[in-house]
Amino acid sequence: MMITLLQVALGGAIGASGRYLTGVLAVRLMGHGFPWGTLAVNVIGSFAMGVLVVVLAHYHATRFAPLLMTGVLGGFTTFSAFSLDAVTLFQRGALGTAALYVGASVALALLGMVLGMIAARGYFA
Repeated sequence: MMITLLQVALGGAIGASGRYLTGVLAVRLMGHGFPWGTLAVNVIGSFAMGVLVVVLAHYHATRFAPLLMTGVLGGFTTFSAFSLDAVTLFQRGALGTAALYVGASVALALLGMVLGMIAARGYFA
């Protein structure tokens, strides 16, 4: 149990650091008008989750799931930041942008998951 907890903690630190750096990069490249960083980490994280679920199952390596899936990807992706960004856009009166962000986040994250699984399955076929 303690080893698993340490894996999750280490993975979470790595993932959260990656999320922070992605957010900084997104603001530098795209500005503050739209939550590009949060959208990016959630889509990238969903794709990576799709890949990992197939790869770990293929190699019978589910022992790495706490580190990689719960830790790294759990720390990298963020539903709470997504929710805050959506509410902030709504409160600013940007109703269309808020709706676009919510719809794009859900659709692209689901698409990322499916594409990640397809990519990983294609590799192991």
